[in-house]
Amino acid sequence: MLLRIVAIIFPIFAIVAAGYAYARVRKPDMAFANQLNMDVFVPALVFAALAGRDFDLLANWKLAVGGTLVVLGSGLLAWPVARMMKVPVNTLLPPMMFNNSGNMGLPLLVLAFGEAALPLAVVLFFVENVLHYSLGTWMLDHRARLWNLWRVPVIAAALAGLAVSLLGIPLWTPLHTGIRMLGDVSIPLLLFSLGVRLTDSAARDLRLGLVGAALCPLAGMAVAWTVAPLLGLAETQAAMLLIFGALPPAVLNYIFAERYRQEPERVASIVMIGNVAALLFVPLALYLALPR
Repeated sequence: MLLRIVAIIFPIFAIVAAGYAYARVRKPDMAFANQLNMDVFVPALVFAALAGRDFDLLANWKLAVGGTLVVLGSGLLAWPVARMMKVPVNTLLPPMMFNNSGNMGLPLLVLAFGEAALPLAVVLFFVENVLHYSLGTWMLDHRARLWNLWRVPVIAAALAGLAVSLLGIPLWTPLHTGIRMLGDVSIPLLLFSLGVRLTDSAARDLRLGLVGAALCPLAGMAVAWTVAPLLGLAETQAAMLLIFGALPPAVLNYIFAERYRQEPERVASIVMIGNVAALLFVPLALYLALPR
């Protein structure tokens, strides 16, 4: 089991470490690469997974509900912690709710459960992103215009992929292959970019960062463990939801905090320490989730 867990997480953290090491030496500007990834490669990945013939929307609605409950439930569990620590709710709750379902979640779930699990991983990624761009934006700015959500490339691609799947529209195989090949670029680039981004983060608020690093995965796993049997999830879906709950805070939380001036330095500490702590909590979730 230990060797199996190491085999799953090693490629992920190795690519993140490569990005971190490269950034320490060369200090690359990843702005264009990240923009290209979020505008082209990740949407292609999402569309190809959801529009594939092996994706059954009706069979995965329970997993989507489970992902939603994990995000919202993590926020509810974090609320009293923020009050107790006298930390602004909008500083602590978003990193606890919106996890790294893209940079780390997609490759982790595929490595753990195989390529057949990619559509399920995309469902969780889609749910987390919709909630982050809608509820997460509203939490930081109540005047935000949420009706433009469909313009986010990832969301638009997901809606298009769901429409193709739901309506049974046949895709020309070479076209689907080309889109899938574009999507294949996204995962390693996401991981490499995460490593680069971590060089810009700081651990200035160590106490808050350590609390957040433990609270995010523990709250997520607790909610996933509670709701999986209530929803009647299949064994693989329940295992994926547990691992989804254990993911660290998304780097996007720092970008949002910077945009809306919500203590970005403290959020950066939560994100950085949380992603380092994933070295402990992700193997724990894999141990609990994978069949013996």
